[in-house]
Amino acid sequence: MNDLMDITDDVLIRESVREPEQFAPLFDRHAVAIHRYLARRIGAPADDLLAETFLIAFRRRESYQPVGLEVRAWLFGIATNVLHRHVRQEERHYRALARAAGEQPRPHTDDSADDRVDAVALRADLAAALARLKARDRDALLLLAYAQLSYAEIAAALDIPVGTVRSRINRARKVTRAVLAPLEVDK
Repeated sequence: MNDLMDITDDVLIRESVREPEQFAPLFDRHAVAIHRYLARRIGAPADDLLAETFLIAFRRRESYQPVGLEVRAWLFGIATNVLHRHVRQEERHYRALARAAGEQPRPHTDDSADDRVDAVALRADLAAALARLKARDRDALLLLAYAQLSYAEIAAALDIPVGTVRSRINRARKVTRAVLAPLEVDK
C-alpha cells in the first residue's frame, strides 16, 4: 500500500469500510485538533468526548458523503453534536470559571502581577459572555475561534448554510462585545 501520507482522508474512509484498520490514520491526523477544540469548550471531559466522536465517526463511516464536506469538518460536526449532549455541563463550566476568577484577590505588587490578574479577570468576563450565548451561536463562534474552521467548513460541520454561519457569528460577536465593552472603558 502507498505511504499513508499520500492517501486522502476521503480514500481512507472509503477503504475503512472494507478494512476497518484504515480508519486509524484518520484518528492520527485529526484527534489532536478535535481534542483541543473539545478541551477548550468543556475541559476534562474532552478525552471521553473525543473517544465518543471517533466511535460515532467509525460507526457512520459508510454514510460519509465527501461532496462538499471534508472529513475534518465532518469530524468537527460530530464532535459538536456530541458536545451538545453535554451542553449543560459546558454552561456550568463557563459560569464556574466566571465565578472562580471573580473571587481572585487583586495583588498590587508589580505591573506583571497586575497584568496576570487582569488576564484572569478578562477570562472570567469572556467565560461569562460565552455562557450567555445561545448554544448554536456559541458553536459557530468557537468552531471559528478554537478549531479555526472557515465559514464554509463551519457550515458543513453544522449542516447549515454559510449565510446562517455568518449570522450566528455576528450575533455571538455582538453579545461578546456588549459584555466586554465596559471593561475597555474602565481601563
